[in-house]
Amino acid sequence: MFRAAGSLPAGNRVVNIARIDDCPGGSTGRKLFLTVDYTSPDAALDRRLFVKFSRDLDDPIRDRARFELDAEVRLARLSREAGFPVTVPTCYFADFHGASGTGVLITACVPFGEEGIEPHRPKCLDYSLSDPLEHYRALVRALARLGAAHRSGRLGDAVERQFPWVPERQFIAQPIRYDAEQLQRRLRRYAEFSRRHPALLPEHLREPGFMDQMMADIPAFLRAEQALKHWLLEDRDGIALMHWNANIDNAWFRRGPDGALDCGLMDWGNVGQMNMALALWGALCATELWIWDEHLDALLTVFVDELRAGGGPSLDVGRLRDQLVLGVVLLGLGWLMDAPALIERACPELEQVTDRRDPVFAANETARTQLQMLTSFLNVWRRHRPADLIDAVLAR
Repeated sequence: MFRAAGSLPAGNRVVNIARIDDCPGGSTGRKLFLTVDYTSPDAALDRRLFVKFSRDLDDPIRDRARFELDAEVRLARLSREAGFPVTVPTCYFADFHGASGTGVLITACVPFGEEGIEPHRPKCLDYSLSDPLEHYRALVRALARLGAAHRSGRLGDAVERQFPWVPERQFIAQPIRYDAEQLQRRLRRYAEFSRRHPALLPEHLREPGFMDQMMADIPAFLRAEQALKHWLLEDRDGIALMHWNANIDNAWFRRGPDGALDCGLMDWGNVGQMNMALALWGALCATELWIWDEHLDALLTVFVDELRAGGGPSLDVGRLRDQLVLGVVLLGLGWLMDAPALIERACPELEQVTDRRDPVFAANETARTQLQMLTSFLNVWRRHRPADLIDAVLAR
């Protein structure tokens, strides 16, 4: 099948699977690491491979997400075209059967911790990095290069054919699942959570005045929900092919000849055209609050400059920031208000946790990621007062 995919020259073939290891984790499908031998060894052919199946027949919850591999397979094929602007693992084979949701993706295995590549960086542990800001600069540059390649036409018509823009299918287009009373009840549960576990949250997100402000803001967001989403989805200058979750755990990093940190991206599930501000939330949602507070505009400027330099549209940093802020609040109201209950359920030892860096908490991926994304969402609300933006945005 490698020859059929064009990734293996005629006359060469895989003659042996020297090693096979299960790859645990992830939210979809079974995964394997393979080490293979070829008839004719070639430095251009990877022996260590990563295999990702769409299905997990032993786990119904994971198996329900099997259709996410569809877009990832299409992206893997696109990435083999000359001039693809982002480094990705070399694709050896990719196929997906739409009717059943059955698919497989085989790529080179990223050699984390070898060949000048940094060790894998788990999500929501950025406090363990010496310079997380440098990593996020690399991430936003990679996203901007991808958007520029699409919008400049350098990827030809492949994006429009393989990833057509359908606004109503966007994640942000899904309605907020709760009415005002239900959201305010969840906010009261968050207030109680913050009282029980104050060490997990910064003081400014536990202030009664801030919670009162959120209570007052919720009805305004529900009234403006459809108009704000229309604004986000109809801004064609702000739409491009994007990785929707380009966080630090879906990347690998190494330094180029000039010493600058660069990154490649992997795990492209649900890739497609989307509002670029929302893609930036996908990249930044799990980082430390000081990056949001002290460096947000600088990161947005890096993105805007790289996008323009690559031939993409010229975006205004202020408008991009407004879209990011309002998009974060809409997504947070729809998907993060149940985080306190999820955290308590995922971490029964929570009463004994000293702070979010406690080893027990740090080792619990579900608990720590839910907490960090909730904290980022609330911090955006607290710092940028998004309800004050609604009238100004809609007046445009």
